[in-house]
Amino acid sequence: MWNDFPLWRKWKHRFQTMVRYRLLILTSVPIGFTLLALIAISVYWSLHYTWQSTLVDVAERLGVANKSISIQQQNQMNRIQALTDSYEFRVRLNGQSISSVDVWVKNQKQRYQLDFLTFHPINSPENEAHYNLSQNKTFFDVLSDEELQKLEPSLAQRAKVQELSGDAVESRGLVSRTVVTVYDSNNKAIGFLDGGELLNNSSGLIDEIRDIVYPYTHNKLRPVGTVTLFLDDLRVSTNVPLNSDEREGRAIGTRVSNEVKQAVLVRGEDWIDRAYVYDAWYITAYQPIRNQNNQVIGMLYTGYLMWPFVKTYLTNIFEIAVTTLVLLAISSLFVYRGSRDLFRPIERIHRVVKLVQLGKNQRIGPLGLDEKHELAQLAKQFDNMLDLLQQRNDEIQNAANELEEKVHSRTTKLREKTEQLEHHIELLHTTRDKLIVHEKLAALGELTAGIAHEINNPTAVILGNTELIQFELGEEGARIEEEIQAILEQVDRIRNITRSLLQYSRQGGVQDEITWQHVNPIIEESITLVKTGAKKRDIEFVVDLNARKSVEVNRHLLLQILVNLQMNAIHAMNGKGKLTIQSKDWFEEDRCCGAIITIEDEGCGIKPENLKRIFDPFYTTKRDGTGLGLSVSQSMLSQTGGEIRVQSEVGKGSVFSVFLPVKAETDLIIAKSVS
Repeated sequence: MWNDFPLWRKWKHRFQTMVRYRLLILTSVPIGFTLLALIAISVYWSLHYTWQSTLVDVAERLGVANKSISIQQQNQMNRIQALTDSYEFRVRLNGQSISSVDVWVKNQKQRYQLDFLTFHPINSPENEAHYNLSQNKTFFDVLSDEELQKLEPSLAQRAKVQELSGDAVESRGLVSRTVVTVYDSNNKAIGFLDGGELLNNSSGLIDEIRDIVYPYTHNKLRPVGTVTLFLDDLRVSTNVPLNSDEREGRAIGTRVSNEVKQAVLVRGEDWIDRAYVYDAWYITAYQPIRNQNNQVIGMLYTGYLMWPFVKTYLTNIFEIAVTTLVLLAISSLFVYRGSRDLFRPIERIHRVVKLVQLGKNQRIGPLGLDEKHELAQLAKQFDNMLDLLQQRNDEIQNAANELEEKVHSRTTKLREKTEQLEHHIELLHTTRDKLIVHEKLAALGELTAGIAHEINNPTAVILGNTELIQFELGEEGARIEEEIQAILEQVDRIRNITRSLLQYSRQGGVQDEITWQHVNPIIEESITLVKTGAKKRDIEFVVDLNARKSVEVNRHLLLQILVNLQMNAIHAMNGKGKLTIQSKDWFEEDRCCGAIITIEDEGCGIKPENLKRIFDPFYTTKRDGTGLGLSVSQSMLSQTGGEIRVQSEVGKGSVFSVFLPVKAETDLIIAKSVS
């Protein structure tokens, strides 16, 4: 009959007749209001604090950007000052005409990483006063189209910025300019060097500053950071993307909002607030750029998109609200359970009895009644019976746990022994492979030395007789010229093979002493030799040399090995492709062990089944190859404790890595040389 009542009438009856439901309401309502008040306060203070922190952050990043530009300008000053102090400049200044000196100075701009550089003599007091030669200085300046044309026509073309909102073209150039006074031997000012960099369309410089200001590109709160240089209110160099997507291009040629323009350009104040940047709202910081006369000529900007900040903040608020509601629900549940246990001891006894019947481990515990109460005594006796049963179960469980621990201990020891055995087996295999290679090298060395010497003698006879036949036949030899040339080519090939055999038999014998060397000059020399032999091939050389650690190495042997590896890479690419040569320091376990040289090609690659055999003597996949090149290189390098390793993928190319230790195994080298 109770099931015939509607659900709302069942709950109404419970709240009117059962104490635990009333207690649930009385305790949950104050907690709910308190949590709602805390949510409201948290939203207000987090919004205020987070916004202020964001403004402080963007202001600090503006300071970092300004400091980066100051460092760039100081480096610019140092480069021009270095030219002023150079011996070559002083010699030309004393022995050549002013026009010749100016032409020479202009040709030095690329060497000193400048966009323009010129020498002006002091020929009048007005000129000296105009440039204030009492001290060197670096400053921002705006050059007109005529001034840029006078410096260099290409500079004027680079400075042009097309306005996106119209057909107008900004032809002036924003430059970072340095003026350095030149003195003669009597410490009298005789002229000045005027040089600098054009900032219009300087994407590389602005991206470099952006990477310094925002070192972490992908950040949950600030995913995109941008930096901009303005000439007046026009963006002349920026990484602000068009249409909020950098793939569409950059917003060069757009103008700043009127509100920012009035604050920064007109009043000369810093702007640190949100602003509308081209097509989206950004959290921004602007700072005026002033020339040497303290006039505002542009702006420096840094900032990032505002929407990720707002999105993250709303997400956090949502998470706080959900967490609060979950906590409120959990606390209500605890209140409900506590009230039920407090006011329903009989229901509690009944529930425990039912749970025990179902196989659950439960106890009634104290009911808050008098000890002589029948229900309390019944509950106590029932708990004692359950305790005795639990004691027996615990004993059984403890015995099972002890057995499980023993099994686990034995299994762990067995696993450790197995791992040690596998490690020793691996070491044994490695040692066996190296022993086989060394035995093979020794045996083949003796064999190939005898074969090479024996082949050289008849080869010399064949070569001499062939040349004699050619000489004796004279003009009659024209009929068999092709056959004679074929004999000479095959004899020359036999001589190359015997030369490789002799070189292999010596195992790269140490011809020069082992010395401390920087590997980068040796790499550059090898590239020069390879480029000379690959002029008619379409090979792009990419060089990245970062090794700083000196190593003990035989210079000529290393040079020969690098040339062989590079020529193999060129042959693998059929004379066309990109050849990448890199060097870096070799670190293992935070310890510098030496240097690593990698040679990467875009050739056909090496099949996996051939990869383990490429260092075997006489193994080759070329029709005219001897199979000794890589074997000889590995053999020579092993003399100094080095090693060649290879990684390859069919169809994509190969990477050969030369590992050079800091300390050569000189004892081994001397022993082999004596033997």
